[in-house]
Amino acid sequence: MSITKLSVSLLALAGSGFLATPAPAQVPPPDVFHYKIVNSAQHMGTGGIDYVCADSVGRRLYVPRGGQVLVFDLDSLKSVGTIPDAKGVHGAAIDPKSHHGFSSSNPVLMWDTQTLATLKTIPVEGNPDGIYFEAETERVYVLSHRAPNATVIDAKDGAIVGTIDLGGAPEQAVSDGHGHLFVDIEDNNNVAVVDVKTLKVTAHHDLGGKATTPAGLGLDAKNHILFAFCRNPATAVIMNADDGKIITTLPIGSGTDGGGFNPNTMEAFSSQRDGTLTIIKETSPTSFVVAQTVQTKPGAKTCTLDEKKNTIILIATERPATPTGDAAVAAPATNAPAGGQPGGRRSGRGNNGPALLDLIVVGR
Repeated sequence: MSITKLSVSLLALAGSGFLATPAPAQVPPPDVFHYKIVNSAQHMGTGGIDYVCADSVGRRLYVPRGGQVLVFDLDSLKSVGTIPDAKGVHGAAIDPKSHHGFSSSNPVLMWDTQTLATLKTIPVEGNPDGIYFEAETERVYVLSHRAPNATVIDAKDGAIVGTIDLGGAPEQAVSDGHGHLFVDIEDNNNVAVVDVKTLKVTAHHDLGGKATTPAGLGLDAKNHILFAFCRNPATAVIMNADDGKIITTLPIGSGTDGGGFNPNTMEAFSSQRDGTLTIIKETSPTSFVVAQTVQTKPGAKTCTLDEKKNTIILIATERPATPTGDAAVAAPATNAPAGGQPGGRRSGRGNNGPALLDLIVVGR
């Protein structure tokens, strides 16, 4: 086509409106990408709380509280039952294959996740605290701050397979699905590496003085990256899972007691007692950024991931509103900072009186 004919054609198109200047791209508002509280519920009860466990397959949420394990529908957050007689219970773990649940208590309770009937009681040593289901071997690790640091249970029949000396007080565990279990050691400031087949510790990844008291742990199994969420100072220490080499550190909120990693979104997260949830975006295996700090509720220091819906569930307790004259004045048990405050109780294990249990779901 000649230049003259092309010019005439373009002018004609412009006159007919078909060659209008393109409109600028529509950029969604920032909050479209941001996390926020998308669901919540409150249930009255008594007793302290510690860990929370989401069964993404069975669609149930387990919250140990006051000598029992409370069970909720993961979607509606409505109560569906309880697992009673869980003395000193701190956490729960679920095997979706065998449909067996386990409590970190003494004795450990084993139940049917479909009927909630207790199937077995398993006496253990130490002082059960954290608990983790390792899917590759279909075993449950009951963690204790006193020896033995880990008691390993076959999730299929409830038999004790063995115990492990982790070299300190464990808080949280994660597995790479390829033979390695990682456990953060709170009092010795490292991450222990366990061979899940031999039940032997093969290494300790030191935090290198970057921070102390690791209480939460996340793992990008694909890229072999660990996220150790620490309390002092409030820091995420990000390291290579293979050799423990520290990649970088990032700030988090105050009073972390739980965390994880979502491979669907390539984001790590840490829940804090100060009422924040820190979201860390992994933009590449060597690049990380704090993407958002979500306001949740003071005291919501532990969390769990619903892998199906990519939501994070947190728990806290607070005092119900109490009448004062003609008004009801709320006295939340969760207002206290990490160290507590005069005249009030913080949320968690020490809160044994009547209080509301907050179930908080954070998503996009």
